[in-house]
Amino acid sequence: MANDEIINVNDMNYAVYKIGEWENNYEINQIGLSNEIPLTKNTLTHIKFSMDEIRNSRFDISDKKVNGFVAIALQLNPKVQEMDLDDVIALEEKEYLDILEELENLEFLDEESTIPLETEDYLIYKLEKECHITTSIPANEFTKKYYADEIKRIEDALD
Repeated sequence: MANDEIINVNDMNYAVYKIGEWENNYEINQIGLSNEIPLTKNTLTHIKFSMDEIRNSRFDISDKKVNGFVAIALQLNPKVQEMDLDDVIALEEKEYLDILEELENLEFLDEESTIPLETEDYLIYKLEKECHITTSIPANEFTKKYYADEIKRIEDALD
């Protein structure tokens, strides 16, 4: 990867984020648990598609069918595990609507602009599609370090 490589902001092969904070607090929605805020319309489209895929996944828990966000939260979040299942389902719906509202109100980079691939201003992921799965691969050293730190933070939280 060349240090002087430039990418177009509207390149659908990349997801571009800034590190930031969401307006709301989230317990269930993994998008809202991340500090990665999308900066391009293509990244927003990718996030919405991912959320739809997770929400459209169905799992049987107790006597109910729940979506993937609820199922993941029940597996990984001790606070959610202590909640009544109907309350978890209602919280997921509220969080979903809140994150959609936040996503719709974001300001994006100019679609006609370019950015250097090797930057510490943005988290940049290369999107690769394999069968039906899109994989996000850190595309620069700054993003690789951030990603590794995030994975460690998640692992530590699960211990």
